[in-house]
Amino acid sequence: MGKMLSKIFGNKEMRILMLGLDAAGKTTILYKLKLGQSVTTIPTVGFNVETVTYKNVKFNVWDVGGQDKIRPLWRHYYTGTQGLIFVVDCADRDRIDEARQELHRIINDREMRDAMILIFANKQDLPDAMKPHEIQEKLGLTRIRDRNWYVQPSCATTVSLGSRQRDDDDGDTKDPLCHLAVMQQSAARHTGRYMDPL
Repeated sequence: MGKMLSKIFGNKEMRILMLGLDAAGKTTILYKLKLGQSVTTIPTVGFNVETVTYKNVKFNVWDVGGQDKIRPLWRHYYTGTQGLIFVVDCADRDRIDEARQELHRIINDREMRDAMILIFANKQDLPDAMKPHEIQEKLGLTRIRDRNWYVQPSCATTVSLGSRQRDDDDGDTKDPLCHLAVMQQSAARHTGRYMDPL
């Protein structure tokens, strides 16, 4: 996988926007990917930005706070975004419809029309967490026909690069950010649910 990505991309950069409702786990995921360890976080007021290098691809990740009063400011971060990581708290069934509305508001903005979509179905370690196939349905992803998207099951405290997450629903395994890198390379050929060409 690493050699394939190096051949495809060389030394490439991608601008990634990480959004989602408050308390979904965005900042925890960002710093687990960046530092390889869990850190104590507080609700993000404003944004965090970090560069995560993976297989010769530099991901400049913008993590923007998800409180309802901050969400109208999200659009100021859209310009130049190549990939959207939308983080969902899979145990928060009461707000999944709110998450769906926010996701579709983001991807329907003209500034985000070319961005690939990676859904982090987070908090899979909790007993009542919705499975990836349920998140796919609840977020209305199957109705998105003109975009590349992928649902990545995750647990923010254990997610890492190089460890290969596993989706028990369909047996797929993949490093989390690999999806965005490969989706960008194959954007002209794939729409709907991203199918791994490797």
